[in-house]
Amino acid sequence: MTNTDTNRTVYRPSKRVLASGVVAGTAAGAWAANRIRAGRTASDHPTSIDLPGDHSSLIDWEQARSIAVNMNRAASLTAVERQRLDAEYTALVQRAMPIVQAYVGVSLPTETVPTLAFDRVDWINANIDAFRDMLAPFEALAHSDSKKNAGSGIMAGVNRKVVSLEVGILLGYLSRRVLGQYDIALLGREQIGGGKLYYVEPNIKHIESTLGLPAADFRMWLALHETTHVFEFEGFPWVRPYFNSMLEEYFGYLKEDAALLGQGLKNLKIFVERARSGDAGSSWIEHLMNEQQRALFNKMQTMMSVIEGYSNHVMNAVGRELLDSYEPISRKFEYRQSHRSQAEIFFAKLTGLDVKLEQYRLGEQFIDAVVAARGHDFAVRVWTGPDYMPTSEELRNPQSWIERIDYMDGSRRAAS
Repeated sequence: MTNTDTNRTVYRPSKRVLASGVVAGTAAGAWAANRIRAGRTASDHPTSIDLPGDHSSLIDWEQARSIAVNMNRAASLTAVERQRLDAEYTALVQRAMPIVQAYVGVSLPTETVPTLAFDRVDWINANIDAFRDMLAPFEALAHSDSKKNAGSGIMAGVNRKVVSLEVGILLGYLSRRVLGQYDIALLGREQIGGGKLYYVEPNIKHIESTLGLPAADFRMWLALHETTHVFEFEGFPWVRPYFNSMLEEYFGYLKEDAALLGQGLKNLKIFVERARSGDAGSSWIEHLMNEQQRALFNKMQTMMSVIEGYSNHVMNAVGRELLDSYEPISRKFEYRQSHRSQAEIFFAKLTGLDVKLEQYRLGEQFIDAVVAARGHDFAVRVWTGPDYMPTSEELRNPQSWIERIDYMDGSRRAAS
């Protein structure tokens, strides 16, 4: 239900819409912000996963997984295909690493990155833990409501089967969209080494076929992008712990919201007021946040914009010189990104994935503008430390970031 007040849409969510919206928004928003999973350390292809069967939980994870898997069974890889493709993608990454290293100007603590070819079910199994961790605060709330038999609890208005269906469809949809993924353990897990690279072969093959792309060059193009993520998180030691600290703070806020929701209908007005006071240009997910949460969310989104934008910049800057068919690949891929179907546009807005697409665009524009104005040696300074990350305003006005960095550096030189 919406009302229009002074040309601004005001959201007035019902009990069930609010609760299930928080759930869906948490899953989609966190996935879109992170693109990483938390926890699993298996070194081989995840063929299955052990999911809890607690009927007091908010989500039936086995049902969610089954829905997602049933959407994607036709695109499975055989053991022989896996072995061959693992070797092919590993060779691409090994070829990309010294090229990216030379451009970025940093080295990695390891010379190899575990690289796996996935089908869509593999991707679902590897990422479902991340969704479960994201929704843990609400799972705990649902369990508490169940123990109390509190029919008035906010989670009592959420149909378990419906929410499980929503999460399953979201996982199934995402598994059809992801081409590559750099997978690192965050969210408080002890760091035990570097991450892994996944390439979702059915999706890559579908893009090649649909757009008529040369497989060798297109896959190298993707490898340049994903390998750059390795350098961002592993070549600059501050990036992973800093991003992890923001995630932990973000999930702390979610736990606070879960506690508010657990107190029942009396706290609905808090979320209604948040929605009414939200910026007219913000996403519906942000409308459910308070001022502190929005500030942190924007900080995370800005950092992810730089991460994605810088990877795209490297992919294009290096690919332009390296790949014979770079121009048609770039042109066709960009056309596809900008000409989505109405169903895709609707789903992206509904789940918050349009925020992810905006990240790519803004981040790449920012890096490209800085490189054009001051060269790559200046642009790469975004990786110097947290103070060198642009603000959300600077992301849209690169010149202001350049001026701030010049001022910071000048002040530090004068002080020394």
